[in-house]
Amino acid sequence: MTSHRDALHQPLPDDVAVGGDYLWTRYRRYPVFSARWLAGRTLLFGSVILGFSVLTLLAMLVSPATTAGAFTASGYSFVAFLLMTTAGPLCATLVRHRRLPLRRERVLVVLSLCAGIVIAYVADRWASGEINAFMETQMGQPSYDIEAIRAHYESDAARRWAVAIQLLFLAGVYGMIGGGMALQAYFGEQRRLADSRHRSELAAAQAQQRESELRLGALQAQVEPHFLFNTLASVRALVRQEPARAEATLDALVDYLRATIPRLRDGGASLHSTLGEQLDLCARYLELMRLRTADRMRYEIHAEPALRALPYPPLLLITLVENAVKHGIEPKPGAGCVTLRAWQADGLLHVAVIDDGVGLQPGVGGGMGLANVREQLATRYGPRASLRLTGAAGGGASAEILIPMGTP
Repeated sequence: MTSHRDALHQPLPDDVAVGGDYLWTRYRRYPVFSARWLAGRTLLFGSVILGFSVLTLLAMLVSPATTAGAFTASGYSFVAFLLMTTAGPLCATLVRHRRLPLRRERVLVVLSLCAGIVIAYVADRWASGEINAFMETQMGQPSYDIEAIRAHYESDAARRWAVAIQLLFLAGVYGMIGGGMALQAYFGEQRRLADSRHRSELAAAQAQQRESELRLGALQAQVEPHFLFNTLASVRALVRQEPARAEATLDALVDYLRATIPRLRDGGASLHSTLGEQLDLCARYLELMRLRTADRMRYEIHAEPALRALPYPPLLLITLVENAVKHGIEPKPGAGCVTLRAWQADGLLHVAVIDDGVGLQPGVGGGMGLANVREQLATRYGPRASLRLTGAAGGGASAEILIPMGTP
Protein backbone atom coordinates (compact mmCIF):
# COMPACT_ATOMS: atom_id res chain seq x y z
CA MET A 1 0.00 0.00 0.00
CA THR A 2 1.31 3.47 -0.83
CA SER A 3 2.34 5.47 2.25
CA HIS A 4 1.09 8.97 2.92
CA ARG A 5 4.47 10.54 2.12
CA ASP A 6 4.92 8.53 -1.08
CA ALA A 7 1.41 9.49 -2.22
CA LEU A 8 2.35 13.18 -2.00
CA HIS A 9 5.08 12.64 -4.61
CA GLN A 10 2.86 10.80 -7.09
CA PRO A 11 0.32 12.27 -9.55
CA LEU A 12 -3.33 12.08 -8.61
CA PRO A 13 -5.55 9.49 -10.33
CA ASP A 14 -7.16 10.73 -13.51
CA ASP A 15 -10.62 10.77 -11.93
CA VAL A 16 -9.33 12.98 -9.07
CA ALA A 17 -6.98 15.43 -10.81
CA VAL A 18 -8.40 18.73 -12.10
CA GLY A 19 -7.05 21.48 -14.31
CA GLY A 20 -6.11 19.54 -17.41
CA ASP A 21 -2.61 19.02 -18.78
CA TYR A 22 -1.79 22.61 -19.70
CA LEU A 23 1.68 23.88 -18.84
CA TRP A 24 0.36 26.45 -16.35
CA THR A 25 -2.03 24.00 -14.62
CA ARG A 26 0.10 20.84 -14.68
CA TYR A 27 1.05 21.29 -11.03
CA ARG A 28 -2.58 20.66 -10.10
CA ARG A 29 -2.18 17.03 -11.12
CA TYR A 30 -0.29 16.54 -7.83
CA PRO A 31 -1.89 16.57 -4.36
CA VAL A 32 -2.65 20.03 -2.98
CA PHE A 33 0.06 21.22 -0.58
CA SER A 34 2.57 18.65 -1.82
CA ALA A 35 6.14 19.62 -2.73
CA ARG A 36 5.57 19.35 -6.50
CA TRP A 37 2.28 21.21 -6.24
CA LEU A 38 3.98 24.02 -4.28
CA ALA A 39 6.89 24.21 -6.74
CA GLY A 40 4.57 24.46 -9.75
CA ARG A 41 2.29 27.00 -8.08
CA THR A 42 5.24 29.12 -6.93
CA LEU A 43 6.69 29.06 -10.44
CA LEU A 44 3.35 30.16 -11.92
CA PHE A 45 2.69 32.94 -9.41
CA GLY A 46 6.35 33.97 -9.40
CA SER A 47 6.29 34.39 -13.18
CA VAL A 48 3.23 36.62 -12.99
CA ILE A 49 4.69 38.67 -10.12
CA LEU A 50 8.01 38.99 -11.94
CA GLY A 51 6.22 40.35 -14.99
CA PHE A 52 4.40 42.88 -12.81
CA SER A 53 7.67 43.86 -11.13
CA VAL A 54 9.37 44.35 -14.50
CA LEU A 55 6.56 46.67 -15.59
CA THR A 56 6.93 48.59 -12.32
CA LEU A 57 10.68 48.84 -12.90
CA LEU A 58 10.19 50.20 -16.42
CA ALA A 59 7.75 52.79 -15.13
CA MET A 60 10.21 53.94 -12.45
CA LEU A 61 13.14 54.11 -14.86
CA VAL A 62 11.39 56.84 -16.82
CA SER A 63 10.63 58.72 -13.59
CA PRO A 64 13.00 61.05 -11.70
CA ALA A 65 14.13 58.10 -9.52
CA THR A 66 17.66 56.75 -9.81
CA THR A 67 18.32 53.40 -11.41
CA ALA A 68 19.41 51.85 -8.11
CA GLY A 69 16.29 53.15 -6.40
CA ALA A 70 14.04 51.81 -9.16
CA PHE A 71 15.58 48.33 -8.87
CA THR A 72 15.30 48.49 -5.08
CA ALA A 73 11.59 49.40 -5.13
CA SER A 74 10.81 46.74 -7.75
CA GLY A 75 12.69 44.18 -5.66
CA TYR A 76 10.66 45.07 -2.58
CA SER A 77 7.47 44.67 -4.60
CA PHE A 78 8.52 41.29 -6.00
CA VAL A 79 9.57 39.86 -2.61
CA ALA A 80 6.46 41.16 -0.85
CA PHE A 81 4.02 39.72 -3.40
CA LEU A 82 5.92 36.41 -3.50
CA LEU A 83 5.65 36.14 0.29
CA MET A 84 1.99 37.04 0.17
CA THR A 85 1.21 34.26 -2.32
CA THR A 86 3.46 31.47 -1.00
CA ALA A 87 3.81 31.87 2.78
CA GLY A 88 0.52 30.13 3.63
CA PRO A 89 0.84 27.31 1.06
CA LEU A 90 4.46 26.75 2.19
CA CYS A 91 3.38 26.31 5.81
CA ALA A 92 0.52 24.00 4.76
CA THR A 93 2.94 21.94 2.65
CA LEU A 94 5.25 21.48 5.62
CA VAL A 95 2.26 20.29 7.64
CA ARG A 96 1.19 17.71 5.03
CA HIS A 97 4.68 16.23 4.88
CA ARG A 98 4.71 15.53 8.62
CA ARG A 99 2.49 12.43 8.08
CA LEU A 100 -0.08 13.45 10.68
CA PRO A 101 -3.53 11.89 11.16
CA LEU A 102 -6.00 13.31 8.66
CA ARG A 103 -8.17 15.20 11.15
CA ARG A 104 -5.18 16.85 12.80
CA GLU A 105 -3.64 17.59 9.42
CA ARG A 106 -6.78 19.42 8.27
CA VAL A 107 -6.82 21.63 11.37
CA LEU A 108 -3.15 22.51 11.03
CA VAL A 109 -3.52 23.21 7.29
CA VAL A 110 -6.25 25.76 8.05
CA LEU A 111 -4.12 27.32 10.80
CA SER A 112 -1.15 27.42 8.43
CA LEU A 113 -3.10 29.42 5.88
CA CYS A 114 -4.26 31.77 8.63
CA ALA A 115 -0.63 32.24 9.61
CA GLY A 116 0.11 32.86 5.94
CA ILE A 117 -2.44 35.69 5.94
CA VAL A 118 -0.62 37.28 8.90
CA ILE A 119 2.72 36.89 7.12
CA ALA A 120 1.22 38.39 3.97
CA TYR A 121 -0.05 41.38 5.94
CA VAL A 122 3.36 41.93 7.56
CA ALA A 123 5.12 41.59 4.20
CA ASP A 124 2.71 44.04 2.59
CA ARG A 125 3.17 46.61 5.37
CA TRP A 126 6.95 46.20 5.22
CA ALA A 127 7.08 46.58 1.44
CA SER A 128 4.69 49.54 1.51
CA GLY A 129 6.83 51.28 4.10
CA GLU A 130 10.01 50.71 2.14
CA ILE A 131 8.46 51.85 -1.13
CA ASN A 132 6.98 54.93 0.57
CA ALA A 133 10.39 55.79 2.01
CA PHE A 134 11.87 55.36 -1.45
CA MET A 135 9.27 57.72 -2.95
CA GLU A 136 10.09 60.35 -0.33
CA THR A 137 13.85 60.13 -0.81
CA GLN A 138 14.01 59.57 -4.54
CA MET A 139 11.09 61.61 -5.84
CA GLY A 140 10.52 64.15 -3.10
CA GLN A 141 6.97 63.01 -2.21
CA PRO A 142 5.38 59.97 -0.61
CA SER A 143 3.43 57.49 -2.69
CA TYR A 144 0.30 58.76 -1.01
CA ASP A 145 -0.52 61.85 1.11
CA ILE A 146 -0.52 60.42 4.64
CA GLU A 147 -1.58 63.68 6.31
CA ALA A 148 -4.58 64.11 4.04
CA ILE A 149 -5.78 60.58 4.66
CA ARG A 150 -5.24 60.94 8.40
CA ALA A 151 -7.26 64.15 8.52
CA HIS A 152 -10.13 62.45 6.67
CA TYR A 153 -10.48 59.80 9.35
CA GLU A 154 -10.42 62.01 12.47
CA SER A 155 -13.93 60.98 13.62
CA ASP A 156 -14.48 57.72 15.56
CA ALA A 157 -17.23 56.51 13.21
CA ALA A 158 -15.09 57.00 10.14
CA ARG A 159 -12.20 55.30 11.89
CA ARG A 160 -14.31 52.28 12.79
CA TRP A 161 -15.64 51.99 9.27
CA ALA A 162 -12.17 52.33 7.88
CA VAL A 163 -10.82 49.61 10.16
CA ALA A 164 -13.69 47.23 9.33
CA ILE A 165 -13.38 47.79 5.60
CA GLN A 166 -9.63 47.41 5.76
CA LEU A 167 -9.87 44.14 7.70
CA LEU A 168 -12.42 42.71 5.27
CA PHE A 169 -10.36 43.81 2.31
CA LEU A 170 -7.13 42.43 3.72
CA ALA A 171 -8.75 39.12 4.72
CA GLY A 172 -10.27 38.75 1.26
CA VAL A 173 -7.17 39.73 -0.68
CA TYR A 174 -4.65 37.87 1.45
CA GLY A 175 -6.95 34.88 1.78
CA MET A 176 -7.43 34.58 -1.98
CA ILE A 177 -3.86 35.10 -3.09
CA GLY A 178 -2.38 33.46 -0.01
CA GLY A 179 -3.97 30.02 -0.47
CA GLY A 180 -7.70 30.41 0.13
CA MET A 181 -8.57 28.84 -3.23
CA ALA A 182 -6.01 26.12 -2.55
CA LEU A 183 -7.74 25.34 0.75
CA GLN A 184 -10.99 24.77 -1.09
CA ALA A 185 -9.16 22.55 -3.59
CA TYR A 186 -7.55 20.64 -0.69
CA PHE A 187 -10.87 19.65 0.87
CA GLY A 188 -12.41 18.94 -2.54
CA GLU A 189 -9.46 16.69 -3.37
CA GLN A 190 -10.00 14.72 -0.15
CA ARG A 191 -13.61 14.03 -1.14
CA ARG A 192 -12.64 13.01 -4.68
CA LEU A 193 -9.90 10.70 -3.36
CA ALA A 194 -12.38 9.03 -1.02
CA ASP A 195 -14.84 8.57 -3.89
CA SER A 196 -12.06 7.20 -6.12
CA ARG A 197 -10.98 4.68 -3.47
CA HIS A 198 -14.59 3.62 -3.03
CA ARG A 199 -15.00 3.09 -6.77
CA SER A 200 -11.75 1.11 -6.96
CA GLU A 201 -12.74 -1.10 -4.05
CA LEU A 202 -16.18 -1.65 -5.55
CA ALA A 203 -14.70 -2.54 -8.95
CA ALA A 204 -12.24 -4.96 -7.30
CA ALA A 205 -15.05 -6.60 -5.35
CA GLN A 206 -17.16 -6.94 -8.49
CA ALA A 207 -14.21 -8.39 -10.42
CA GLN A 208 -13.59 -10.90 -7.63
CA GLN A 209 -17.26 -11.82 -7.63
CA ARG A 210 -17.24 -12.33 -11.41
CA GLU A 211 -14.11 -14.45 -11.13
CA SER A 212 -15.71 -16.60 -8.45
CA GLU A 213 -18.83 -16.99 -10.55
CA LEU A 214 -16.74 -18.01 -13.57
CA ARG A 215 -14.89 -20.61 -11.53
CA LEU A 216 -18.15 -21.93 -10.14
CA GLY A 217 -19.52 -22.09 -13.65
CA ALA A 218 -16.39 -23.97 -14.72
CA LEU A 219 -16.84 -26.50 -11.95
CA GLN A 220 -20.52 -27.01 -12.78
CA ALA A 221 -19.94 -27.26 -16.52
CA GLN A 222 -16.86 -29.48 -16.51
CA VAL A 223 -17.77 -31.97 -13.79
CA GLU A 224 -21.54 -32.24 -14.11
CA PRO A 225 -22.84 -35.04 -11.86
CA HIS A 226 -25.42 -36.28 -14.38
CA PHE A 227 -22.75 -36.57 -17.04
CA LEU A 228 -20.53 -38.62 -14.74
CA PHE A 229 -23.37 -40.83 -13.54
CA ASN A 230 -24.60 -41.54 -17.06
CA THR A 231 -21.06 -42.37 -18.24
CA LEU A 232 -20.42 -44.69 -15.33
CA ALA A 233 -23.79 -46.37 -15.89
CA SER A 234 -22.84 -46.96 -19.51
CA VAL A 235 -19.51 -48.47 -18.44
CA ARG A 236 -21.30 -50.78 -16.01
CA ALA A 237 -23.60 -52.02 -18.77
CA LEU A 238 -20.64 -52.65 -21.06
CA VAL A 239 -18.42 -54.45 -18.56
CA ARG A 240 -19.94 -57.89 -19.14
CA GLN A 241 -21.09 -57.52 -22.73
CA GLU A 242 -18.20 -55.53 -24.27
CA PRO A 243 -15.25 -55.35 -21.86
CA ALA A 244 -12.97 -53.75 -24.44
CA ARG A 245 -15.42 -50.92 -25.11
CA ALA A 246 -15.97 -50.46 -21.37
CA GLU A 247 -12.22 -50.14 -20.87
CA ALA A 248 -11.94 -47.63 -23.73
CA THR A 249 -14.81 -45.61 -22.28
CA LEU A 250 -13.14 -45.49 -18.88
CA ASP A 251 -9.87 -44.42 -20.50
CA ALA A 252 -11.70 -41.63 -22.36
CA LEU A 253 -13.40 -40.51 -19.14
CA VAL A 254 -10.05 -40.41 -17.32
CA ASP A 255 -8.51 -38.35 -20.14
CA TYR A 256 -11.39 -35.90 -20.01
CA LEU A 257 -11.25 -35.49 -16.23
CA ARG A 258 -7.45 -35.25 -16.29
CA ALA A 259 -7.75 -32.31 -18.69
CA THR A 260 -10.38 -30.47 -16.65
CA ILE A 261 -9.97 -31.03 -12.91
CA PRO A 262 -6.36 -29.74 -12.54
CA ARG A 263 -7.38 -26.42 -14.11
CA LEU A 264 -10.02 -25.98 -11.42
CA ARG A 265 -7.27 -26.15 -8.78
CA ASP A 266 -5.01 -23.69 -10.60
CA GLY A 267 -6.56 -20.45 -9.36
CA GLY A 268 -6.70 -17.78 -12.09
CA ALA A 269 -5.41 -20.22 -14.74
CA SER A 270 -8.91 -21.68 -15.00
CA LEU A 271 -10.05 -18.36 -16.45
CA HIS A 272 -7.48 -18.30 -19.27
CA SER A 273 -6.86 -20.75 -22.06
CA THR A 274 -6.00 -21.12 -25.75
CA LEU A 275 -8.17 -22.23 -28.62
CA GLY A 276 -6.07 -25.39 -28.96
CA GLU A 277 -6.66 -26.35 -25.32
CA GLN A 278 -10.40 -25.85 -25.69
CA LEU A 279 -10.53 -27.85 -28.92
CA ASP A 280 -8.60 -30.68 -27.24
CA LEU A 281 -11.04 -30.61 -24.34
CA CYS A 282 -13.97 -30.85 -26.75
CA ALA A 283 -12.21 -33.70 -28.60
CA ARG A 284 -11.91 -35.72 -25.36
CA TYR A 285 -15.56 -35.13 -24.58
CA LEU A 286 -16.65 -36.10 -28.09
CA GLU A 287 -14.50 -39.24 -28.01
CA LEU A 288 -16.16 -40.22 -24.77
CA MET A 289 -19.61 -39.64 -26.26
CA ARG A 290 -18.65 -41.61 -29.39
CA LEU A 291 -17.81 -44.62 -27.25
CA ARG A 292 -20.97 -44.24 -25.21
CA THR A 293 -23.13 -44.19 -28.35
CA ALA A 294 -21.43 -47.24 -29.86
CA ASP A 295 -19.89 -45.28 -32.72
CA ARG A 296 -23.25 -43.83 -33.74
CA MET A 297 -21.71 -40.36 -33.48
CA ARG A 298 -18.71 -39.03 -35.40
CA TYR A 299 -16.82 -35.78 -34.92
CA GLU A 300 -14.38 -33.63 -36.87
CA ILE A 301 -12.19 -30.70 -35.80
CA HIS A 302 -10.68 -28.26 -38.31
CA ALA A 303 -8.35 -25.49 -37.08
CA GLU A 304 -5.01 -24.21 -38.34
CA PRO A 305 -2.06 -24.45 -35.91
CA ALA A 306 -1.67 -20.65 -35.82
CA LEU A 307 -5.26 -20.27 -34.67
CA ARG A 308 -4.89 -22.95 -32.00
CA ALA A 309 -2.23 -20.82 -30.27
CA LEU A 310 -4.56 -17.82 -29.87
CA PRO A 311 -6.01 -16.99 -26.43
CA TYR A 312 -9.57 -18.22 -26.03
CA PRO A 313 -11.96 -18.10 -23.06
CA PRO A 314 -12.59 -21.46 -21.38
CA LEU A 315 -15.87 -23.37 -21.20
CA LEU A 316 -17.58 -21.66 -24.13
CA LEU A 317 -16.95 -24.32 -26.78
CA ILE A 318 -17.60 -27.29 -24.49
CA THR A 319 -21.00 -25.80 -23.66
CA LEU A 320 -21.89 -25.56 -27.36
CA VAL A 321 -20.60 -29.07 -28.00
CA GLU A 322 -22.68 -30.49 -25.14
CA ASN A 323 -25.76 -28.75 -26.55
CA ALA A 324 -25.06 -30.13 -30.01
CA VAL A 325 -24.83 -33.68 -28.65
CA LYS A 326 -27.75 -33.40 -26.24
CA HIS A 327 -30.25 -31.50 -28.42
CA GLY A 328 -29.04 -32.44 -31.90
CA ILE A 329 -27.39 -35.87 -32.13
CA GLU A 330 -28.96 -37.90 -29.31
CA PRO A 331 -32.62 -37.28 -30.32
CA LYS A 332 -31.86 -38.14 -33.97
CA PRO A 333 -32.32 -41.75 -35.13
CA GLY A 334 -29.25 -43.18 -36.77
CA ALA A 335 -25.76 -41.74 -37.14
CA GLY A 336 -24.78 -38.13 -36.62
CA CYS A 337 -21.75 -35.88 -36.82
CA VAL A 338 -20.46 -32.91 -34.84
CA THR A 339 -17.95 -30.62 -36.57
CA LEU A 340 -15.83 -27.91 -34.97
CA ARG A 341 -14.39 -25.37 -37.39
CA ALA A 342 -12.22 -22.29 -36.69
CA TRP A 343 -11.26 -19.48 -39.06
CA GLN A 344 -10.52 -15.76 -39.07
CA ALA A 345 -12.24 -13.00 -41.01
CA ASP A 346 -12.52 -9.20 -40.65
CA GLY A 347 -10.33 -9.14 -37.55
CA LEU A 348 -12.54 -11.67 -35.75
CA LEU A 349 -11.91 -15.25 -34.71
CA HIS A 350 -14.84 -17.45 -35.75
CA VAL A 351 -15.39 -20.83 -34.11
CA ALA A 352 -18.48 -22.81 -35.08
CA VAL A 353 -19.97 -26.00 -33.64
CA ILE A 354 -22.05 -27.65 -36.38
CA ASP A 355 -24.21 -30.75 -36.04
CA ASP A 356 -26.46 -32.62 -38.47
CA GLY A 357 -28.98 -33.58 -35.82
CA VAL A 358 -32.69 -32.85 -35.50
CA GLY A 359 -32.19 -29.09 -35.88
CA LEU A 360 -33.38 -26.23 -33.70
CA GLN A 361 -36.43 -27.11 -31.67
CA PRO A 362 -38.82 -24.72 -29.88
CA GLY A 363 -37.23 -23.57 -26.64
CA VAL A 364 -33.67 -24.42 -27.68
CA GLY A 365 -31.39 -21.38 -27.51
CA GLY A 366 -32.78 -19.85 -24.34
CA GLY A 367 -31.29 -22.29 -21.82
CA MET A 368 -28.85 -21.63 -19.00
CA GLY A 369 -25.86 -22.91 -20.98
CA LEU A 370 -26.21 -20.49 -23.87
CA ALA A 371 -27.18 -17.68 -21.48
CA ASN A 372 -23.91 -18.30 -19.61
CA VAL A 373 -21.97 -18.18 -22.90
CA ARG A 374 -23.54 -14.84 -23.84
CA GLU A 375 -22.88 -13.43 -20.36
CA GLN A 376 -19.21 -14.44 -20.42
CA LEU A 377 -18.76 -12.92 -23.88
CA ALA A 378 -20.35 -9.67 -22.72
CA THR A 379 -18.20 -9.61 -19.56
CA ARG A 380 -14.93 -10.25 -21.39
CA TYR A 381 -15.42 -8.38 -24.67
CA GLY A 382 -18.54 -6.21 -24.42
CA PRO A 383 -20.25 -5.59 -27.78
CA ARG A 384 -17.18 -6.77 -29.74
CA ALA A 385 -18.13 -10.46 -29.35
CA SER A 386 -21.31 -12.35 -30.21
CA LEU A 387 -22.96 -15.76 -30.39
CA ARG A 388 -24.89 -16.75 -33.52
CA LEU A 389 -27.32 -19.68 -33.41
CA THR A 390 -28.79 -20.82 -36.76
CA GLY A 391 -30.67 -23.84 -38.05
CA ALA A 392 -30.71 -25.53 -41.45
CA ALA A 393 -33.83 -26.31 -43.49
CA GLY A 394 -33.02 -30.01 -43.75
CA GLY A 395 -32.05 -30.39 -40.08
CA GLY A 396 -28.96 -29.65 -38.08
CA ALA A 397 -27.81 -26.49 -36.33
CA SER A 398 -24.80 -24.21 -36.08
CA ALA A 399 -23.62 -22.27 -33.03
CA GLU A 400 -20.90 -19.74 -33.89
CA ILE A 401 -18.83 -17.61 -31.50
CA LEU A 402 -17.13 -14.45 -32.79
CA ILE A 403 -14.45 -12.73 -30.65
CA PRO A 404 -11.74 -10.14 -31.46
CA MET A 405 -8.52 -11.68 -32.73
CA GLY A 406 -5.78 -12.19 -30.17
CA THR A 407 -7.69 -10.67 -27.26
CA PRO A 408 -6.86 -12.40 -23.93
